[in-house]
Amino acid sequence: MATIFSKIVAGEIPCHKVAESDAFFAFLDINPIAEGHTLVIPKQEVDYLFDLDDEMLGGIMAFARKVAHAMEAAIPCRRIGMTVIGLEVPHAHIHLIPIRKESDMFFGNPKMKKSSDELACTATRIREKFAKEK
Repeated sequence: MATIFSKIVAGEIPCHKVAESDAFFAFLDINPIAEGHTLVIPKQEVDYLFDLDDEMLGGIMAFARKVAHAMEAAIPCRRIGMTVIGLEVPHAHIHLIPIRKESDMFFGNPKMKKSSDELACTATRIREKFAKEK
C-alpha cells in the first residue's frame, strides 16, 4: 500500500510543494516546528533513508542542499538544521528546519499553527529561490 508521501507525490493528497526533480520531492510539513519546515523525500518508496542505494542517498543529499540554500534565502534564520527520524511515515525523508538556536530542532516543541494561505506563501518564497539555485 502506498504511503501518504507517495500519495502526495502522485497528487492524490494536496501539499505545499517547494521543489521537485525527476527522483526527489520537497514540500512543507503541515505541522511545522518552524516556519519553512520542509520534508525532502525520494519519489521511490523506500522505508528508511539509510536503505537507499549509494547513488540515491548521494542524490537526495545534493537535492536537499539546493532546497536548504533556497530556504536560507527565503526564511530569516542562522542555519538550516537537518534531521532524519523516520518513525512517523514508512517512507525515507529528511526534515530541513530553519533554526536560530539548537533548541529550535526539538520536536517536542509546540507545533506552529499555520493556515493553508500562510503555508502557500512560504512555499512560494522558497520555490522562487529554488528556481534560482539551479
